[in-house]
Amino acid sequence: MIDKILKRIDWLMVFFIVPILLSGLFTMKSFVPEEGSINFFDKQIIWIVIALIFFIIFSFIDSRFFRRTDVLVTLFLVFSFMLIVLLGLGHITKGAKSWFSLGFFSFQPVDLMKLVLILILSKYFSIRHVEIKDVKHIFISGFYAFVPFVLVLLQPDFGSAMVVFLIWFGMVLASGISKKHLLLVFISGLAISLSLWNFAFAPYQKARIINFINPLADIRNSGYNASQSTIAVGSGEMFGKGLGFGTQSRLKFLPEPQSDFIFAAFAEEWGFIGSCILLLLYGLVVWRILYLAYHGGSNFEMLFGIGLAILFMSHILVNIGMNIGLLPITGIPLPLMSYGGSHLVTEFAGLGILMNMRKYERPAHRDDMKNEFLGI
Repeated sequence: MIDKILKRIDWLMVFFIVPILLSGLFTMKSFVPEEGSINFFDKQIIWIVIALIFFIIFSFIDSRFFRRTDVLVTLFLVFSFMLIVLLGLGHITKGAKSWFSLGFFSFQPVDLMKLVLILILSKYFSIRHVEIKDVKHIFISGFYAFVPFVLVLLQPDFGSAMVVFLIWFGMVLASGISKKHLLLVFISGLAISLSLWNFAFAPYQKARIINFINPLADIRNSGYNASQSTIAVGSGEMFGKGLGFGTQSRLKFLPEPQSDFIFAAFAEEWGFIGSCILLLLYGLVVWRILYLAYHGGSNFEMLFGIGLAILFMSHILVNIGMNIGLLPITGIPLPLMSYGGSHLVTEFAGLGILMNMRKYERPAHRDDMKNEFLGI
C-alpha cells in the first residue's frame, strides 16, 4: 500500500516544493524572538509536519470520494456554518473575525472552504460541460462562491474574499464559458465592486485601497505597512544583505515578517536574484499542478487541478503584489512559506488529493481532451 502511494506522488513537484519550505524556515530563523516566546522557526516546523501528515492522508483517500454529491454538500454546509458561527464567536485578529482560537492553536476555516469550493465547482462543471455555454450556469455556480464570499467579507476579510472570487472566476473561464457572456461577468463584477465599496468595505479597507492609488497619502498610518515592505524589498538590491542581516525585519520595522510580509523579509536577505529563483520555483510548482490536471482521468480531475493552480497563483500574486507595492495590503499568506497551519494544511491536503487522482490519469491526445473538456 505504501509503495503504491509513493509511486503516485509526483516527486518532481516535491523537489520544487522543498526549497520553498526551507526558504520560509530560514527566513523565520533569522528573526529575533520576543523574550519568553517560541521562535516562529520551531512552530513552523511543527505545522509543516502536520501538513505533511494531511498530505499523506489525502493521498491515501480515493479521490472518487470527493466526487460524491452528499460528501460535497455536507462539507459545503459544515464550513458555511463555521463561517457563520465565526461572525459571533471568532477571535478578532487585525480587525477581522477570521479565526477560531482554541488556546494552543488557531484555525481559519476559510482556508479549507477554498478547497471545498474548488471541489464542488469541479463536480458542477464536470457534469455540465456540454451545456456550460448556457448563461444560467454562471449564476448557479456563482451561488456556491457567493455564500463564502459574503460570509468572509462580513468578518471582514477582503483578501480571502478576493481569492474566493478569483477561484470561481478562473474556473468559470476554464470550464468553457461563452465569450459573449464574459462581458456580463465583468459588468456584474464591476457592479459588485461598487456595491462593496459603498456598503461593505470597512474604513481601514478603503484606506488601504486609497493608499494603493496614492501610497504617500498616509504613510504614518494606512500606508505604513506598504512603505516598510517596499523599503525592505528595495534594500535587498541585487544579492541581498545575507541570511540574518535583514534590518527591516530584525529591528521590527517590517510588520508581520513571518506571515503577510515574509516575501519582503526574504527579498531583503536574498535580493533580486534570490527572489527570481523563488518565483521560478513557484512557477514550476504551478506548472506541475497544471501538468497533472492536463492528464486527469476525467473533467473532474482536470478542473480540480486547474482550481488548485488558481488557488496557489491567487495567493502568490496577491501576496507578492502587496509586498512590492503593486496591490493593496490584504492579509493573504504566501503559499508554503508564510507562518501558519490553516493555509499549509489546505495546500498540502489539496496536493494530496491531486496525487491520488494520478491513478486515474490518462495519456490522451491533446485534441481529444480539449474536445471532451469543452463539450465539442
